[in-house]
Amino acid sequence: MTAADAIVLAGGRASRMGGVDKPAIVIGGRSMLDAALAAVARCPRTVVVGPHRPELDARIVQVREVPPGSGPVAAVGAGLRALGPAPAPLVVVLAADLPFLSQATVTELIRHGSESGADAVFAADESGRPQYLIGVWRRTALAAALDRLDSLINQPMKALIPPDTATVTMAGIADCDTEEQVQRARMAWDTGATRPAPQAAVSATPLPLDEARDVLRANISRLTEYRAELGSVRGAALAAPLTAVASLPRFDVSAMDGYAVAGDGPWRLRRDIGFAGGRRPVGLLPGEAVRIATGAHVPDGTTRVLRDEFARIEHDEMLYQHEDSPLRDDIRRRGEDRAPGDLIAPAGTPVTAGLISAAASVEVTDAVVRGPVRARIIMTGDEIRSTGPLQTGQTRDSIGPILPDVLSWYGIRAIDRVHLRDTPRGFDEVLGAAHDCDLLVIVGATGGGAADQLRGAIARAEARILVHRLKLRPGGSTVVAELSSGTTVLGLPGNPFAAVAVLMALSPALVEGRTGSHPSRPLIGPLRNASAISGPATRMVPARLAPYGGWLGDPQIRTTHLGGLIDRDGLVVVPAGATDDDLVEFLPLRV
Repeated sequence: MTAADAIVLAGGRASRMGGVDKPAIVIGGRSMLDAALAAVARCPRTVVVGPHRPELDARIVQVREVPPGSGPVAAVGAGLRALGPAPAPLVVVLAADLPFLSQATVTELIRHGSESGADAVFAADESGRPQYLIGVWRRTALAAALDRLDSLINQPMKALIPPDTATVTMAGIADCDTEEQVQRARMAWDTGATRPAPQAAVSATPLPLDEARDVLRANISRLTEYRAELGSVRGAALAAPLTAVASLPRFDVSAMDGYAVAGDGPWRLRRDIGFAGGRRPVGLLPGEAVRIATGAHVPDGTTRVLRDEFARIEHDEMLYQHEDSPLRDDIRRRGEDRAPGDLIAPAGTPVTAGLISAAASVEVTDAVVRGPVRARIIMTGDEIRSTGPLQTGQTRDSIGPILPDVLSWYGIRAIDRVHLRDTPRGFDEVLGAAHDCDLLVIVGATGGGAADQLRGAIARAEARILVHRLKLRPGGSTVVAELSSGTTVLGLPGNPFAAVAVLMALSPALVEGRTGSHPSRPLIGPLRNASAISGPATRMVPARLAPYGGWLGDPQIRTTHLGGLIDRDGLVVVPAGATDDDLVEFLPLRV
């Protein structure tokens, strides 16, 4: 998803409310300006247009439209000018009188703005009426619309609207223009009657695995773009195309050990030698040759390199080519692999060792990226113990210690691992403090038992549910949601095998959704004994490579531990009703 800067309009006369400072009105325990700023918290640059407010974060730029109170168009113009250098291609424009606005709403608008191709995308209420002060603009289109006006003073927002627009119907976009609307908003907030309920439209029907992956790739929020040293961000993905800065090779070099020669032979052999990284030999005259090593800069006048196996020397000074040897050039010409400006890799390419090496070869060491995804692991349950002797009723944590390794297979960095006791509001605290990570991996508490409280906490946090459940065995109780902070919550079953299997199945799609990387290619092959494994629902089972290609799955597994993975090469995803030699997906174990 394309990055977007933000302009928050926090001025105006509020004449219908007696001239009060409308953005400072508190609804639901926070001012309406704070609600707007929270909604655009992930934007790299934010400008607030209105009276100076010393309490705002110093990173927020504050400006005033000229003259003060000259309308929203003048305010938008002042905000756009204040965004400064290196702007994002999209601009969020919001009024500061939207008490129910959420970060999820803004994220969805940005996604539509980056994918629709329209000059502007606006939120619309249930009747279809667009809110022109809840929108995402292409920066070039907004600047052009402002330039078209003879004056920005006291112009209505409709004067800016370009012909090519789109609308997205959304909940929670009601504004407050009168005292009566403020009172109704406060009552609604207290009762929860009109708060945004992102999860309300999500079906509770379990999703097939492939559909769940598609939902994560398409609907999960992208991480913020930033510039970083490529060597420090393996697991990230390019947020913009990467192009060469220098030529490769940077100059004409020898492709082989041999002799740089000028003209047709035989050649008089000089005594100097050209080494890679050493001093370049002086230029050759016709009929001259010089000893040269692979990678060395060939001297001026060189017509080709004669490799060692095609050469012979007579009388210690004359060089000849074997009569039966082919005529070859064996010079790597400047820029033949890459010229400045050539594409190294498109946006969405994962940052791997190969990409880092290819970039370094053309003098590129940093890039604009998203990621890598940073995860916090939460192990749940009073019965789980990581260290020390077990007490009555306790069991050893057998998967927490290995989850950082499993996550690392997919480029996810585990920043810490904690144990959460079974308390009534423990999950509320965990979700509320998740702003410092990109992914919460929570093991346990996803079912319907007395201690399984994760779903209730997700509902109280008003998170946007992406995957309610999976149509999969084991792992059906899995839940995936997105908090208003942008953090993804992956709730895994407490069963060890189910937790690891689902983590392996969903992690690539989670990373692809968050970083914008290209979908990975699945490993597909025949399952030789599928009829012995398949049933009425899709299953994941351990498997080993079959002697003549394909895989052999385990008909029987014990899911309460990971012993079934010993001496196995990975897992297979077995569709319902599969028969022998049907093609199935293979998830390799990377240990």
